[in-house]
Amino acid sequence: MPFIPHSSGDVQDMLATIGVADVDALFDEIPPAIRAKGLTQTPPGISELEILQLMQERADQDSGRICFLGAGCYDHHIPAAVWDLAGRGEFLTAYTPYQAEASQGTLQLIYEYQSMMTRLLAMDVANASVYDGGSGLGEAILMALRANKKGEGRRILVAGSLHPLMRSAAYNVSRLQGVEFVTVPVVDGRLESAALSDLPAAVSLVIQQPNFFGGLEAVDQLTDWAHAAGMSVIAVVNPLAMAVLKPPGQWGQTGADIVCGDGQPLGIPMASGGPSFGFLCCKQAIVRQMPGRIIGKTVDLEGRTGYALTLQAREQHIRRAKATSNICTNQGLLVTAATIHLAMMGPEGLARAAKASHANTRQLVAALTDVPGVQRTFSGPFFHEAVLTLPKPAVEVRDALLARGLLAGLPLSTYDSTRAHELLVCATEKRTTRDIDTYARLLREVLA
Repeated sequence: MPFIPHSSGDVQDMLATIGVADVDALFDEIPPAIRAKGLTQTPPGISELEILQLMQERADQDSGRICFLGAGCYDHHIPAAVWDLAGRGEFLTAYTPYQAEASQGTLQLIYEYQSMMTRLLAMDVANASVYDGGSGLGEAILMALRANKKGEGRRILVAGSLHPLMRSAAYNVSRLQGVEFVTVPVVDGRLESAALSDLPAAVSLVIQQPNFFGGLEAVDQLTDWAHAAGMSVIAVVNPLAMAVLKPPGQWGQTGADIVCGDGQPLGIPMASGGPSFGFLCCKQAIVRQMPGRIIGKTVDLEGRTGYALTLQAREQHIRRAKATSNICTNQGLLVTAATIHLAMMGPEGLARAAKASHANTRQLVAALTDVPGVQRTFSGPFFHEAVLTLPKPAVEVRDALLARGLLAGLPLSTYDSTRAHELLVCATEKRTTRDIDTYARLLREVLA
């Protein structure tokens, strides 16, 4: 329907009819301690012309640069057909499919998405997405707490190798539920198995694979240890890497219990950092604890295939404390693009992209560590990211290479001041031998 603005007189008439003095009184049930105190950090408004000029200036900053930056958002090839199809009006303007008889196309697409994600991750059930990987992890943690039949404690063991932004987002989603995060120590860029016996009892263990440093964790050992200790396992994974690595549903003896992550590698452009979408999967045994939409396939009275929301109704999202989640929307358009991307690439195409990314990163690391003073920080295996230690502060090197048209990577001092000389670099299937040689040449110049 069209938007009809209300005049101040209209507002006063409605408030008088309701019987309250002002709009703030409508929110009096929200405790003062958690109310927003006003948007004090919001800058003054600008005109449409000015905002378009500003966005063009920022878009121009991305053009013509070779990207070796990853850290959760990756420069993968996206077939042209993906967004040509996702941009069609049927997908671009579709609302969430509450009315099944009018939403069969959208419901079928989500069903296909769920089917492909469960196959890729070797899990029983997938939902129709969450906002991003960080909020997906927050939902996974709350889900694990609800599924904890013992009901004792609200402690979560979190890998020290988890992406700091995902940890922060997950904490903000779950902190008001009384969740306690305990960090699992990291040695040589991976979780230290020797320290596991010293950790306190907890509800769940969070493992990222590949981890924030690009390294590969000993997921079988960690999963079996957690299950033996009575904990569930939450896996945070890169979906493209799962085309060549052991999927979380096969970790250890019985597999991870909940799987989440960011779907950006599946056909979503970097777009200056977003938007993206998150995914969430689980075992059948705890499916009723899963938030968001789950689409099922059935037949109608005439035997024709049909699709519908399964295990829940729209009203479950507005039950406040009794709801499985109060985040009741998702990134439907991006899930559409990811579904098309998965269908076009298929298992073989995804595996080729993953293998090419790994091979290019090995080539990149070899070329850069051939530069005097540059060495690998960690010794373990990696997927398509690795940490390098530089003879100069990584921020200075990053800035110098940026001035030469190259996105060199992420200085780890962004999140840890003790890692001033460490740089996280990434190479995807889009990087060429020429790109890598250019990086090595420019790095020599900068360090010299």
